[in-house]
Amino acid sequence: MILYDYRCRDGHNFEAGVASMSEPAPACPRCGSAADKRPSRVQIGNRASAGPSREQMPKSWNAVGRGDKETIRHWHDLAEKRENLEERYPELAGDRRPVLAHEGIFHDRPLRAGDDIGTAVSEALVADAASGSAHSHVGSRASATNQGSAA
Repeated sequence: MILYDYRCRDGHNFEAGVASMSEPAPACPRCGSAADKRPSRVQIGNRASAGPSREQMPKSWNAVGRGDKETIRHWHDLAEKRENLEERYPELAGDRRPVLAHEGIFHDRPLRAGDDIGTAVSEALVADAASGSAHSHVGSRASATNQGSAA
């Protein structure tokens, strides 16, 4: 049996089951007039969520309620769901290589395992100088301090 939505000529809406899609539309149960098949209502309300990314998951004892079992179980379940999703959709996983440096000049672009260190340092210094960031390397600070004391 197939369920369809119908509307009669008098404007009554109803749902009816028919044996096949080629079967004629049933009469309106309220007034008995002829009815036409209508597009079914689409139920839109739920949406898919990838859940929190690895960067958003807690990384410390304090972040999981100082070891609260329910909190740990909650985050473990979310992490497991995320891993399963990343297996099916690798583009969600992002760069999973270990981060070797993430402070100073590498604040905005972390140095990861497998990166060419010389190139990464050069690019980070150029980007740091272009942004006028306070992450300048120690040599610049030392020379600026020495110039300030010489004046």
